[in-house]
Amino acid sequence: MRISIQCRGFSLTDALDNHVQQRLGFALSRAGNRLRRVDVRLSDINGPRGGVDKRCLIEARLCGRTVVVVEDVQADMYAAIDRAADRVGRTVLRRLSLGLSNRRPLAALQTRNLVPEI
Repeated sequence: MRISIQCRGFSLTDALDNHVQQRLGFALSRAGNRLRRVDVRLSDINGPRGGVDKRCLIEARLCGRTVVVVEDVQADMYAAIDRAADRVGRTVLRRLSLGLSNRRPLAALQTRNLVPEI
């Protein structure tokens, strides 16, 4: 699994990089090799004005065409990363366990008699 991290409005520190790698490694460890890549975008929405404006957006690309996108906004960047990583981990596991994808397989449609058999 490849993890790419982009920051907007501030520079990426080693501590933030390690935190993202650790949290996503733990949250997505059960997905194994079924993940192609994970893109993380960290941003400070209001800049130096402060407030609840630290955003973490995570896009997890599964094998096939399925993409899981999770976003969280908090006052603390580490809290935003933690919550987004937990949510993306749960969502990815749910998608993989249910076998959901963007396209429904033909066999599923045939069992409901929606597609005539050939």
